[in-house]
Amino acid sequence: MTLTTGSRLGPYEVLGAIGAGGMGEVYKARDTRLDRTVAIKVLPSHLSANPELRARFEREAKAISSLSHPNICTLHDVGIQDGLDYLVMEFLEGESLAQRLTRGPIPIEQVIRIGSEVASALDAAHRSGIVHRDLKPGNIVLTKSGAKLLDFGLAKTAVSAPTAGSALDALTSMPTQVEGAAPLTTEGTLLGTFQYMAPEQLEGKEADARTDIFALGAVLYEMVTSKPAFSGGSRASLISSIMSAQPQSVTAVQPLTPPAFERLIRTCLAKDPNDRWQTAHDVALQLQWIGEGGSAVGLPAPVSARRARREHFAWALAAIGIVGMAVFAWLGFGRSTPEPRPIRFTIPVPHGISTIDLPRISPDGAIIAFNATDSSGRTMIWLRPLNSLDANPLPGTDGAKRPFWSPDSRYVAFMSGGKLKKIPAAGGPAEVICDAPTGDYGTWGRNGDILFDGGGSDPLRRVSAAGGQATLAMPSDTSSQSGWPAFLPDGKHYFFSKLTSGKAEIMLGELGSTKAKSLGVGVSRIEYSNDGYLLFVRDRTLVAQRFNPGAGKLEGEAFPVAESLPISGNGQADFSVSQNGTLVLRAAGSGNSRMVWVDRTGRELGQVGPIADYGAPALSPDGKLIAIRRKDPTTSDRDIWIMDPARGTSTRFTFDPAVDSNPIWSKDGSRIVWYSTRGGEEALWQKSSSGLGAEQRLVAAPSGWAGDWTHDGKSLLFDRDQPKTFSDIFTVPLAGDGKAVPVIQTPFVEGRVRLSPDGQWLAYESNESGRAEVYVVSFGGPAGKWQVSTNGGSQPAWSPSGRELYYVSSDQVLMSVDIPAGAMFNAGVPKTLFRVNVDNNLRNAYCVAPDGRFLFMVPDQALLTPITAMVNWRSGVGHK
Repeated sequence: MTLTTGSRLGPYEVLGAIGAGGMGEVYKARDTRLDRTVAIKVLPSHLSANPELRARFEREAKAISSLSHPNICTLHDVGIQDGLDYLVMEFLEGESLAQRLTRGPIPIEQVIRIGSEVASALDAAHRSGIVHRDLKPGNIVLTKSGAKLLDFGLAKTAVSAPTAGSALDALTSMPTQVEGAAPLTTEGTLLGTFQYMAPEQLEGKEADARTDIFALGAVLYEMVTSKPAFSGGSRASLISSIMSAQPQSVTAVQPLTPPAFERLIRTCLAKDPNDRWQTAHDVALQLQWIGEGGSAVGLPAPVSARRARREHFAWALAAIGIVGMAVFAWLGFGRSTPEPRPIRFTIPVPHGISTIDLPRISPDGAIIAFNATDSSGRTMIWLRPLNSLDANPLPGTDGAKRPFWSPDSRYVAFMSGGKLKKIPAAGGPAEVICDAPTGDYGTWGRNGDILFDGGGSDPLRRVSAAGGQATLAMPSDTSSQSGWPAFLPDGKHYFFSKLTSGKAEIMLGELGSTKAKSLGVGVSRIEYSNDGYLLFVRDRTLVAQRFNPGAGKLEGEAFPVAESLPISGNGQADFSVSQNGTLVLRAAGSGNSRMVWVDRTGRELGQVGPIADYGAPALSPDGKLIAIRRKDPTTSDRDIWIMDPARGTSTRFTFDPAVDSNPIWSKDGSRIVWYSTRGGEEALWQKSSSGLGAEQRLVAAPSGWAGDWTHDGKSLLFDRDQPKTFSDIFTVPLAGDGKAVPVIQTPFVEGRVRLSPDGQWLAYESNESGRAEVYVVSFGGPAGKWQVSTNGGSQPAWSPSGRELYYVSSDQVLMSVDIPAGAMFNAGVPKTLFRVNVDNNLRNAYCVAPDGRFLFMVPDQALLTPITAMVNWRSGVGHK
């Protein structure tokens, strides 16, 4: 039985599914009594119907509930409703150890810490007479507070051991309560469980604490090597390996592993339980000793010291030899040192990716980070080590915007859900640094400061990487936009871009001062290379120019480094440089999309028009025409076009060289309003949809969009940036003095307003909760306000009847909310329709047709360009 969002089990309200497997389902839920988030495991009815199994399950759950340990996932409650037995567990935010191991081995320091925590948890359980019996990476979750051991509520008390394949074995294959956990398959679960079973467990003998210690040894082995201790092509060969074979030496796979750690694992994996460590407490003590440096090389301290002295002497001799060879080379072959040869190679876009954003290389030049959206519409940060052939998503970064690195390359910072967060590049839970409702991009200085920008005319803000309240770093106003901050190596000075009336400048700022110095005209984001060059894009060419930090000015002439780099309207340019001289970049792709019709299941019904660089479609009221922003591939002009799907034609509607975008139709289809930058001013303009007649300026709209027309067609609803209250919603009459009047004005960001077809309700999005959510207020009637989305929401749109309100959730799912007719607003529970892949920088990323179909823009994946890496980028190019 699948539980729907909003349904209840006792006092627990289901918020959504987390994981599913052949043996049951796990849900995220809210305890309505204590107002806390929990995880609920629902047992399948064919197991719950067994009275003996249910009684045993309840006895064991009561036993586990008495355990209190910081590294054991807490069991809060058990219950039964409508024939469903369920467990209520602590909800954990993090990733499972199994998920972390998909990215490779774990550093030995982390292995020791995680292993100590798991051993301590096992020791606490064993002292209470409880044996886990299913210890494996999938049952260990890495959280901010440390490792957490799961599924003790399904473990076995130390009485008797069931045979393999029993009902209780089935219970141990329940999915974990980690948010985002992957679905489990019966075959994978069985094999995964077998890989960590002790020999006596496979023989059907009684399991005791030493059985768990064997499994712990297998887990420790896999953490260090990223390979299972035992493997086989079949169940029979796997069992044979566990019963008789020895795993490959850890040091053969990871040569720098301390020998004492090798001995620890070897003792855990002894075939005879009597030859293993006898308690988990013993294992914890051994790990603690290794972690404290008692066995840096596994030798007694005096021997270790002698070896260290021999090694220092050997290194000294090697250094003398190197110096001697260098002198010989200088004397014999001249005084010039050969220039390091440049190396250039491409990194393909991972399979299944539909969009990819700005690549950022770590300061040490080892890993490339980028945010990308897969074919299911899920956006995450991906990591691609330069010494690896694969890129993998970083769990815990759903909905992330452009990443940026800590100076030591250990952490990746990013914006998501209205928060600035950081996450270890090696894996682990994400940590919130501060609120950043409009945050977009940042830079992390060597002194622990982070600068980040926002949307529109937002100022640059400053916050400690350790967390706290963000403060003003560099003011801004509605006449200018500041963004793309980039620290210099001193961690005190920084560059940023400033756009004023269409003119872009490179600015130099200093922490603690609100004044900045202009370095001249610029057109893109900037990065500083540690060898003294400033890199930026000019005329689609990446160039480098000398910068004198002492004088605070550019010197010499800029020289080209790479061609065909795109620059977006806000100055984004896809390149990044490391401290060791490695440069990564993405050359210009087409930016093209397909316009497609889809039904309520997300099934594609057909394509509209040719593939092109589109943006912000708007359907005419009768659904027959499409107004859309389209970029001319020859001139790069962005204008409004009218598409007629039935006739297969496209007609240009605006002709000004300025940027024209985000069109909307009047209620009767006779006029079109759009946003434009003509005359160096951001404003809304209108013209007859027939294309005849003059264009008319309506109202100034800094960083604003037209939202909707009032029901009588006499006024326009729109949003625009304000100096003190961010983005607010206004109405302006289409005749008369053209004075805008605020409709919704708060200290938060409001936008994308939509009026219901009956003119009764206004839907819009706001970040007042700390992230974007969809709200509805009454329009022209008794005051009222309701939050419609429950887990982040944007892009609201009404159905033609007004009885449904659609929006896009924070995890890129199109949601539907029923709106019953009546004088009072009464929204239903949000329902999932299908996954989407939309660009939230657009006013509207989709349209709802009168017949109930949806019109979406789908990125053209075939034209995604790869990432190019350049090692020793300055060799052979430009000036020296």
